[in-house]
Amino acid sequence: MVLEGPNNTLIEQAIKFEFKASNNQVEYEVIIIGLNLAIDLEMKNLKCKSDFRLVVGQLNEEFEVREALLQRYIHFIRNLITKFDEVSIQHDGRENNTRADALSRLATARKKGTHRSVIYVTLTNPSVGVEECMTTDTQLNWMTPIKQYLTDGISEAHSEKTMKQQTARFLLID
Repeated sequence: MVLEGPNNTLIEQAIKFEFKASNNQVEYEVIIIGLNLAIDLEMKNLKCKSDFRLVVGQLNEEFEVREALLQRYIHFIRNLITKFDEVSIQHDGRENNTRADALSRLATARKKGTHRSVIYVTLTNPSVGVEECMTTDTQLNWMTPIKQYLTDGISEAHSEKTMKQQTARFLLID
């Protein structure tokens, strides 16, 4: 991960993963580490570049996110982005990514006493855990009659038979 600042200031991080992760998950973890570093440095405007087109498209809502774990990453990253005044996420071709590729090799082949200007980060666990849960919106929406029927057994909008059929697929957890 390379963070570029004003006056050609560069901060480089080599990240080592001590857990099994998909390519998409690795890309999201790198973005999270970069955002957290930018927050620590009190940056307000950020331009993120990635050579991973799918992740950029998912973060920019151009592509659908189907996998639950990746949806949690998107939610986590969007919460981090709110701490900045302005953030743009852009696709940048692999040919422009030589510095990040070199850092990737450093993270796996680090020798003691070399490359001391690079910050090394070791992740022992994913940033996003399975235990995370999203809350439901409290405003009235299509789920309101279903929640009401599951909670109170009352159906104002539909017959009881119709509600039983519709709510059979749902479980309400308090």
